Amino acid sequence: MVVRLAHLCIESNDLEATEAFYGFLGIRRQFEFRNKQNELIGMYLNFGNDTYLEIIKVKKPREEGIIRHFAIEVEDVAVVRETLLKQGVKATEKRLGGDNAWMVSCHDPNGIFIEFHEYTENSMQKVGGTCIIDYHP
Repeated sequence: MVVRLAHLCIESNDLEATEAFYGFLGIRRQFEFRNKQNELIGMYLNFGNDTYLEIIKVKKPREEGIIRHFAIEVEDVAVVRETLLKQGVKATEKRLGGDNAWMVSCHDPNGIFIEFHEYTENSMQKVGGTCIIDYHP
């Protein structure tokens, strides 16, 4: 029934900065949205494998949203971290998560929290199981 995540939509009041941020990571525009006045009002960025990030222009992004974060699987989180740092983006140190995946995180220009995951042969995303973490809602 379900094939894959098709897209995730985020709001932005600066499409250029948002596209540049994801462009640093090699993620390119697949297509764009324009209104009848030919104003660029959004775009789809292609993550590969028919998965996309939709970005919609708004005057003021909501301060609270229902997206807590999203994660991007990468080949090498150390390379991603260096790329982010070279672009002036604050990124965390590389660490091994409780799910046995290497992780680096940052915020995009819209304040959206992003995790970059590099899976290992023991990553729970590959082997399943129960991941015990110190979290209390």
